[in-house]
Amino acid sequence: MQTEGMAVRCVIVDDNHAFLRSASELLEREGINVAGVASAGAQASRACRELKPDVVLVDIDLGNESGFEVARQLAGGADAGQPLVILISAHAADDLADLIADSPAVAFLSKASLSGAAIRGILAGPARQG
Repeated sequence: MQTEGMAVRCVIVDDNHAFLRSASELLEREGINVAGVASAGAQASRACRELKPDVVLVDIDLGNESGFEVARQLAGGADAGQPLVILISAHAADDLADLIADSPAVAFLSKASLSGAAIRGILAGPARQG
């Protein structure tokens, strides 16, 4: 996926509304177009169908839902227009390494490392980030 010179459209899925707000503001300042936010899997599916983002940031811990399951739903279609999924969490990648490896996500980002540059780096290269 080419990320140089083009806007990256993103949807953020997290059940923490304060995080949604601060992450959206941070990413917008860093040139990522936050097309929408969702706090549950059904909202995320609807947002992805309607907004057609390039990438979806999915929190691993979504309260009553598993972020891993939501990631599978969002990346599960055979449709070439499906967004790339990046898992995010306040937990360290090492704590969840096996689950992350078994997920359809292209990468994992700790919430502390979340930035426009980190997202562009993931989209530019195939290696999983941490």
